[in-house]
Amino acid sequence: MDGDLALIFGFILAVVMLVLPFAYFINQRVQEHEERKLELEARAEEAKAEQLRFSNGDYSKMEERVRVLERIATDGNHTLATQIEELRDLHELEDRVAPRETAQ
Repeated sequence: MDGDLALIFGFILAVVMLVLPFAYFINQRVQEHEERKLELEARAEEAKAEQLRFSNGDYSKMEERVRVLERIATDGNHTLATQIEELRDLHELEDRVAPRETAQ
């Protein structure tokens, strides 16, 4: 009877040695799948939040910027050009004065 018991124990041990690595592999795949699923859900939530943020606040800012650009593009008189030239002249003056002040 001891020989039969050893044979049964050996068979059970062999089955366990074959099943455990397979179960470990399956468990790893399930965990990777769950991580990937959570990552995709997080990305979807981020996209929804970004879309909501864009539709609420940023849209009005962008609309305001477009209005300013339209005003600049359709400005019939040359006031904008003269203002830009005045700023350039002011900037050139500051550039000329700044090296003299640092040299002293």
